[in-house]
Amino acid sequence: MWTRTLASAFFIAALAGAQDTLLVLSKGAETLSIVDPSSYRVLASVKTGTDPHEVTATADGAWAFVSNYGPGGQGNTLSLIDLKARTGRVVDLGQHHGIHAIGALDGRPVFAAEREQVVATYDPATSMIQTLAKTGQGNTHMLVISKDGRRMFAPNMSSNSISILDRDGATWKQTLVPVGRSPEGLDLSPDGKELWTATYGDGNISVIDTATKKVSKTFSSGTQAANRLKFTPDGKYALVSDRGASHVVVIDAATHTIFKKIDVGPTPEGIQVEPSGARAFVAVSAANDIAVIDLKTWAVIRRFAVGPNPDGMAWVSARR
Repeated sequence: MWTRTLASAFFIAALAGAQDTLLVLSKGAETLSIVDPSSYRVLASVKTGTDPHEVTATADGAWAFVSNYGPGGQGNTLSLIDLKARTGRVVDLGQHHGIHAIGALDGRPVFAAEREQVVATYDPATSMIQTLAKTGQGNTHMLVISKDGRRMFAPNMSSNSISILDRDGATWKQTLVPVGRSPEGLDLSPDGKELWTATYGDGNISVIDTATKKVSKTFSSGTQAANRLKFTPDGKYALVSDRGASHVVVIDAATHTIFKKIDVGPTPEGIQVEPSGARAFVAVSAANDIAVIDLKTWAVIRRFAVGPNPDGMAWVSARR
């Protein structure tokens, strides 16, 4: 009885001390900052590779993977960050270049190499790279993975298409869906029924029905240069950063109309929505800070800095 009670006490204490963290990349400083989102304090900064753009975390919160896009988008490295030790290392991907899209699958980083037009995975234990799919598409720039890990979505910017990759045993089968001009920011609706992508070349949003793998709707995003798109956890709204007009456009997901425009400052890029749905964090690149939006009042309630030219973000939940 004593042993069980003592163990329970330690478990409760561990939970009490656990905290969510926000991961933010600084392209200018080439660092990953680990931020306490309750105090907005930077807990640690870890060096990355050259020109880091996107970051993701493993499901267990143990690791962060960073894509290092490199000069002229020709980088060929990933950064593997141990979030407990707060240390990192850069791994060379050899012939794979233009590493921007990044995801985590089965505890390993998944990336797209723009120049080679492939989606591949890297095994940290063996340093082996395995090609999952040859897309044959230009500038595969982002990556969204379904909750069950059986489907991936990737926008191909210069091919005006979305790659839908379905897991079939050890292989992945690609379906190409034509969309508007220059798709980039994208997100899967919380119910998994729709994939939205902002096509900054024409200022629209293409909605893909994930069951039929076809575009079901196209409508204006009200943006000049859409960069990223993120749903709120309840699926009621989609937030789109507009690099060309210094604001975030909030779209009503049910009516496909503009609900609000929020001025956050020059060149907003990465967006991270808190899992509780209370706040959204926007990387305002030209202002060198992060704007915090209250998703009830739709007002900017705080700004904090992590380093010059912030961009990619990810959330790590303490309780899983």
